[in-house]
Amino acid sequence: MGAEEHRQRAGHGPVTVAIVTVSDSRTPETDGNKQYIEARMAELGHHVAAYRLIKDEPDQVAAVIEELTAMPGVQIVLFNGGTGVSPRDTTYDVVSRYLEKELPGFGEIFRMISYQDIGAAAMLSRATAGVYHNTLIVSMPGSSNAVKTALEKLIIPEINHLAWEIVRKS
Repeated sequence: MGAEEHRQRAGHGPVTVAIVTVSDSRTPETDGNKQYIEARMAELGHHVAAYRLIKDEPDQVAAVIEELTAMPGVQIVLFNGGTGVSPRDTTYDVVSRYLEKELPGFGEIFRMISYQDIGAAAMLSRATAGVYHNTLIVSMPGSSNAVKTALEKLIIPEINHLAWEIVRKS
């Protein structure tokens, strides 16, 4: 069965997501990424079950992964922020340790698309995705452009397919 057949079988039903913004400076009121993701999910008929704003501290990242992947009904956890190479960027390091099945294509394609927009600086992104406890975890950079790119070009086109693949095999 090919990808198109899988997409058709997956249907277009609602997917339940959780949003995690990793930032030392944003507040719920200034978190434009959360607002954008939430609006796009609502437009598409998906449901946002939880939102967390955390600092880029390994213990906070680990705790929110455990919390949200244990939350009934959450199929996808969308992280934004903490994927760079500065000493403060630890989100990737924690997320990658949790992934039971990595989706290397997500980061590869994200960087390829980003390269077309921002050039060689795209290599500084450690965007990643994979599965933990039958929940898809996506970790993308925190810039608004990066969130829009990841959501519009990678996540939304496959959101139902991804959720279906994970749930049907669990």
